Amino acid sequence: MKYVDKVEFHFQSILRLVETRTDCKRTKTEDNEENLELQNWSDLPTELLELIMFRLTLEDNIRASVLCKRWHAVAVSVRVVNQSPWLMYFPKFGNLYELYDPSQRRTYPLELPELYGSRVCYTKDSWLLLYRPRTHRVFFFNPFTRAMIKLPRFELTYQIVAFSCSPTSPSCVVFTVKHISPTVVAISTCHPGATEWVTNNYQNRLPFVSSIWNKLVFCKGVFYCLSLTGWLGVFDPQKRDWGVLAVPPPKCPDNFFAKNWWKGKFMAEHNGDILVIYTCCSENPIIFKLDQSTMVWEEMKTLDNVTLFASFLSSHSRTDLPGIMRNSVYFSKVRFFGKRCISYSLSDCRYYPRKQCYDWGEQDPFENIWIEPPQDVSAFI
Repeated sequence: MKYVDKVEFHFQSILRLVETRTDCKRTKTEDNEENLELQNWSDLPTELLELIMFRLTLEDNIRASVLCKRWHAVAVSVRVVNQSPWLMYFPKFGNLYELYDPSQRRTYPLELPELYGSRVCYTKDSWLLLYRPRTHRVFFFNPFTRAMIKLPRFELTYQIVAFSCSPTSPSCVVFTVKHISPTVVAISTCHPGATEWVTNNYQNRLPFVSSIWNKLVFCKGVFYCLSLTGWLGVFDPQKRDWGVLAVPPPKCPDNFFAKNWWKGKFMAEHNGDILVIYTCCSENPIIFKLDQSTMVWEEMKTLDNVTLFASFLSSHSRTDLPGIMRNSVYFSKVRFFGKRCISYSLSDCRYYPRKQCYDWGEQDPFENIWIEPPQDVSAFI
């Protein structure tokens, strides 16, 4: 089907859906009725044109954008050249996993018996890092290719884990930090193909409390670790150097530190910037970016069309998503029987949907995690 035919097909489909509503809005006079008639394709209402362009493939969207300036502006505003992560749910029993696509609001089931008895630790580049508590087995698993890469056994008790890049890369490093005392942390690293983990103790010159509620990201060759109290530790895997930055924690109102406040804190990386998200059940979330020149946390009023996907164990950032998803934070909660992901729009300064409960204390941190979907989504589906 040519892209012109696709545009007309989507137009007719959408037009049928809004026909009744349009009829109700028409006035009784013939003059007004004639004014509502479309003279040509360029007279399509912007909202309707956005819906049509959004339904086109990327190739057809680009072709349609050259017809006129107005079509070009609308096509670019909804053009999708990047895929949003999927929210992967881990069952309490059985091997049936669910993958939720927030851009299409669809859920896909997936049987993964290979993951029985394991809990998720981190995700990156479509790979999961998992841990089996009974056997202390740590391993990578790609749910879309079923590939598995085992690491040496290691006991992970109440500590967080992250990795730098795909385990198929020779530069992949697995990192974990453990609380020893108020002034000492133990840092362990490993890589695919290694026969054992390497562990060293480090002294903290500034207050740093390591716990399961800390957040980890890999950015510009180093691991950043946000502590429970908001201090930022940095580990360089090449130099095996650890330090706590002399950056005071982000400043939030007192009500952001109510019951279970530590569960509503997230950290992500975007183009070399470190972003922290603080949430509160009674307030709008606050997003901070670390100004690496002044070493100060700055509150962000806009994400400049970037979309953040926040979950307890790992968070992601995306650009070039559909217009309605931009400048927003998508959280790891789905409402309305799995049809709507909770999000916060910085453009509108409100949550979608409204009047929902955002008490993160009710949610199991190992219940779900954002994961990058396969490049060929159609083949997977």
